[in-house]
Amino acid sequence: MVYINDTPGKGEVGVDLKSIPAAAISRIEVLRDGASAQYGSDAIAGVINMVLNKNVEYTTVNVTSGITTEGDGFKLGADVNTSINLGDNGGYLNLTVGYYQQEETNRAGTPGDDVLFGVSADDPTWSSWLSSNPDLGMTVGQPKLNKADIFINAGVPFKNGKGEFYTFGGFTYRKGKSFALYRPPYWVSDPSNLLHEAGTEYQGFQPTFETDVRDNNATVGVKGEVLGFDVDLSGTYGRNAIDYEVNNSLNVDLGANSPTSFDVGAYSFSNTLANLDFSRILGQVSIAFGAEIKEERFTAEAGEPASYFGGGAQSFPGLQPANAVIAKRSNFGVYGDLEWEPTEQFLIGGAIRYEDFSDFGDNVSWKVNGRYSLGEKGALRASYSTGFRAPSLHQIYLSNIQTLVSGGTISNQGTFNNVDPVIREGLGVPQLTAETSKNISAGITFEPINNFTASLDFYNVKVDDRVLFTGEIGNDGDDTTTNPIEQILNDNSITSLKFFVNAVNTNTTGVDVVLNYRNMKIGSGIFSATLAANFNETKIEGQIDTPPLLAANDYIIFNRKEQSRITSARPKSKVLLGLDYNIGKMNLALNNTYFGEVSWMHSSNGLNGVDLGNGPLPTEDEAFDQTFAGKVITDLIIGYDFTDKISGSISANNLFNVYPDEIDTKGDFVTDLGGRFKYPWEVNQFGFNGTVINAGLTFKF
Repeated sequence: MVYINDTPGKGEVGVDLKSIPAAAISRIEVLRDGASAQYGSDAIAGVINMVLNKNVEYTTVNVTSGITTEGDGFKLGADVNTSINLGDNGGYLNLTVGYYQQEETNRAGTPGDDVLFGVSADDPTWSSWLSSNPDLGMTVGQPKLNKADIFINAGVPFKNGKGEFYTFGGFTYRKGKSFALYRPPYWVSDPSNLLHEAGTEYQGFQPTFETDVRDNNATVGVKGEVLGFDVDLSGTYGRNAIDYEVNNSLNVDLGANSPTSFDVGAYSFSNTLANLDFSRILGQVSIAFGAEIKEERFTAEAGEPASYFGGGAQSFPGLQPANAVIAKRSNFGVYGDLEWEPTEQFLIGGAIRYEDFSDFGDNVSWKVNGRYSLGEKGALRASYSTGFRAPSLHQIYLSNIQTLVSGGTISNQGTFNNVDPVIREGLGVPQLTAETSKNISAGITFEPINNFTASLDFYNVKVDDRVLFTGEIGNDGDDTTTNPIEQILNDNSITSLKFFVNAVNTNTTGVDVVLNYRNMKIGSGIFSATLAANFNETKIEGQIDTPPLLAANDYIIFNRKEQSRITSARPKSKVLLGLDYNIGKMNLALNNTYFGEVSWMHSSNGLNGVDLGNGPLPTEDEAFDQTFAGKVITDLIIGYDFTDKISGSISANNLFNVYPDEIDTKGDFVTDLGGRFKYPWEVNQFGFNGTVINAGLTFKF
């Protein structure tokens, strides 16, 4: 799924790590350097490698539960990890099965009146409803979720001991429910009694947006020795599919014939790939080379006709037949990697990769790296690399229409895909192509005294032609003329449009610092401490590359609000102080995490200079901006080993019930949608559930 909401990450296609159960993972390795020269697209800033459990000594059962101190958000989870020996020569089958559920939370605002629709708390018609629903019926918080997964990892060595057959993969199934804006009775009527019984007072309704998600992946491979080379041949298939429903809603244009539940469409994406890798150590030289072929497939399925007829289902008009698509592309890549260690202290290496995509062309990425050993005291390292990220098929082919609240009005907004003639020919938007990058990283690890280690890492990543999702492009405010963009809006019965385009260059600089002190004896216990910090800054360099027709009509495709989503919507600093104390059978851990400030920058919201009854609002966008202060979140975990095989824990996440700063609208009711939202949503530091109390038990047998 491509993320299109007005929150951090807008326009991105993320990877959901929930599809790999934590109980199946032995350890996680992080390659900090840019790695496109070895791994191809998406490895611009490094690689995360999750190493799965193999043979395990015990079957482990974990049971966890938790709830917020507000009494909502109850969660319950359980997982089992075990292994079976296959044969008598080290073969294994590791199996993980898990289940998790969570209930929704609600931290909506309580405005008491509805300025968004001009309905005051003492309105003679609606005062009774408003007094009974001071939060305007909203549910704002974490969604409801049910998840089940199964994962395997297996290997069978060859009889000669010089290789093995292996396979791993799993299936995850999730059902989620989130909530749209509540439709008060003065917003959407129900004359046909579809959502309330005849003779009862109509209370309005809150549509739910429900998802049915399936993740499945499987890898089969064989590795061994051929002509002195270590050889690894594997094939992988992975797929994610999402079906959408809108429930507790209606389509007002269908009147009494409207259903109240709608199938609004579905998306799926899959990868099929094969890898062949060779590696060998020849004295002071290590060489590796290989090849990969891959096919990607993206599909979008239309919803039922009732979901998109007329204005469509309230909250999310379904995907229309024009939005349906089956898109494919293929690519192949070859790479080579060489490392030379002329002395015990010094290593130098390099890599190069050629990649060719069927839709937008080819790319060459390269890398040079070096390391100098300080013996047992640590090491110095540095690298320079180029990289790339291919635009996802989602970003190329996604199109839909969704309900938008802006400037106090409700309207439909269209997202047009990159191959649509409206975009390519009508607006002159060029074909999406790959982002390219230049990555510098350097670091030192050092152990000045026993049990104390320190590391310092610097990185700079420059990305050119970054793919972005534009802001809303609508009317120019001149009602006397119709410009070419407005004509497109009129022809498609929408009030604004968005699209993806390569249009911005960014420069990210950051520093990671990690200090560890372990195994300090205090009293009859052992104390350890970790201080980890990240400081980063992302800047937009140069001008936004606006297509000529839009530029000629004075449109800004990436306004200051959209730019701030890259530069200031996420913390520029994060500092963790972790303290751990083991005494006998008890373990105490106290983690304090500082999340730095974030800023919510605004663009024209249609209210600049408008008089809402208390004098005109400011005319400058900057006057509506807000910076949300940095906060410290404290987590306390207490663990106890009842026996060698039974242990328990209790914890308090966000022990001191810290929340983000509340939204200060400065008179701008669009910012918080008339008080419906209490905490920021277009920028993000940490969640706003408050304190969560957890308990868990672990059994081994």
